[in-house]
Amino acid sequence: MTVAPISPSPSEEKHTASWVLVRRVLGNYLLPYRWPFIWALVFMAINAATTGAMAKLMEPVMDDVFSVHNRSMVWPVAIAVLVAFTVRGFSDYFHSVLMNRIGQHLVADLQKQLYGHLLEADLAFFHATSAGQLTSRVMNDVGVMRGTAAECLTSMGKSTLTLLCLVAVMFYNDWRLATGAFIAFPLAGYFVASMGKRMRRVSSSTQAELGNFLAQLNQSFQCIRHVKAYGMEGRERQRVGTIIDRLFELTCNSFHVQSLTSPVTEVLSGVAIVAVIVYGGLRVIDGQSTVGALMSFIAAFLLAYEPMKRLSKINAQLQAGLAASERVFELLDTPATIINRPEARPLTTERYDLRFHDVHFGYGEDTPALRGITIEVPHGQTAALVGPSGAGKSTALNLIPRFYDVLGGSVSVGGHDIRDITLASLRSRIALVSQEVALFDQSIRDNIAYSLPGATEEQIIAAAAAAAAHDFIVALPQGYDTVVGEHGVKLSGGQRQRIAIARAMLRDAPILLLDEATSSLDTESERAVQGALRTLQRGRTTLVIAHRLSTVVDADRIYVLDQGRVVESGSHADLLRNNGLYSRLYGLQSSGSEFDTE
Repeated sequence: MTVAPISPSPSEEKHTASWVLVRRVLGNYLLPYRWPFIWALVFMAINAATTGAMAKLMEPVMDDVFSVHNRSMVWPVAIAVLVAFTVRGFSDYFHSVLMNRIGQHLVADLQKQLYGHLLEADLAFFHATSAGQLTSRVMNDVGVMRGTAAECLTSMGKSTLTLLCLVAVMFYNDWRLATGAFIAFPLAGYFVASMGKRMRRVSSSTQAELGNFLAQLNQSFQCIRHVKAYGMEGRERQRVGTIIDRLFELTCNSFHVQSLTSPVTEVLSGVAIVAVIVYGGLRVIDGQSTVGALMSFIAAFLLAYEPMKRLSKINAQLQAGLAASERVFELLDTPATIINRPEARPLTTERYDLRFHDVHFGYGEDTPALRGITIEVPHGQTAALVGPSGAGKSTALNLIPRFYDVLGGSVSVGGHDIRDITLASLRSRIALVSQEVALFDQSIRDNIAYSLPGATEEQIIAAAAAAAAHDFIVALPQGYDTVVGEHGVKLSGGQRQRIAIARAMLRDAPILLLDEATSSLDTESERAVQGALRTLQRGRTTLVIAHRLSTVVDADRIYVLDQGRVVESGSHADLLRNNGLYSRLYGLQSSGSEFDTE
């Protein structure tokens, strides 16, 4: 089973059309907020209309007040200007607040959907994709989208409507002059569009590099003990420094592309305003137009310059947001393969026997892990899987909760193929204790109760006591409120393992999976926990993977795996009499020799 990495190489990268991405964002996420969006558009239209009115008011100011000296027009014009400014200010406030909230809602909804989708993704997907890359998608890419949505939704509609109103005023005043002034606009539009495409490529590369940066940081910090032990601080500094240098170049390139629009629009606007002054001035001199009409035209043109410049900058930001959304949608479009079948039903059974029937499985076409194994664990009994490293023991255990699906054969619980059972009902019947202890950076109480939300204090303490963890917990300064740190770093290996066992005990599931459950315990703690585990296993169907064979001698049946096959099975006594692989492994451990059976 192979999963392709989510980040294509730059040479293979293909961009989705911008309109497709915009339609997907707005079509899928804007609909719940359509009424606030409509009201925001209304306020935008009011704002644009008052801006156009302000430019038009320049004509009576110049012609009726300054040129003709008409006293009766002073107050009406002044009041009209005040009203225009007031309406413009309040409409700008209301549409900005509404559009910003809508933009934040869109991205928040997308972020929730993305995180939920990732939680449903296959385990193989997480093995193929670094945590840093995924964190970058959820945080950096969605963060870019958040800024783009807030800025573009707030500014783009307002700038476009304002520009249209001002253009209408200009054409109303003098259509010939307006036509001449707008000759340069297609050139500016073509340049802005070409810069937008380049900006999208640069932004996509930047986001990918940020993912690599986060991945490298995660690896360095998580493995800091080994980095220091082997004196590799210099190497790690160099690796991260190389990524930072690439980010520096990409960020500077991005700023360079964004800034290029400013001189081009300035020059083109300068050419246009010169044409307006020359042509308009000659018309006024020739008596074909009034000073007020020309000043109104110039005011409209100058007011239109700001939204035009803003739109050119927004386009660059929009392309960055589209590049980020493309990467986010790439994740959302990655389907999970471990899903409920259409005909899957909740597990309803009184008996929880496990059966592997001729199971084949591999992590890739050329790496088979299981080669037709058949294993039976009767209801309420304990079976153990032992064998050398790489024999397929953990792989077999991972098939039971459907972390992976078999490639051939079947795994059944209570006579039901697990692929015909809903995932939720299957996993609710399973408690897992792994050699890789997973503790959250929360209190000990929260970590134990993770398997049973809503558990009472008495239940949590009882589970901890059964796992031989209560005594060391209450000896801590904050007791059950002690925060264990990331991955439980504030606790010893044995303490972490006992909390994990307490979590499994609290779940009280009919199927118990123990993957090296006592591997991190000292001899005294292991003896106490083994007694608790024997009590926990009573009446439960249990599958145990064990490194120390002495811990599984009481198992009802022991299966010996080697190179993905079951080579022996039977009780401890039977397997010793067979004088096969199990007997040799047991003899090596009993004599104190080192032998890896993980």
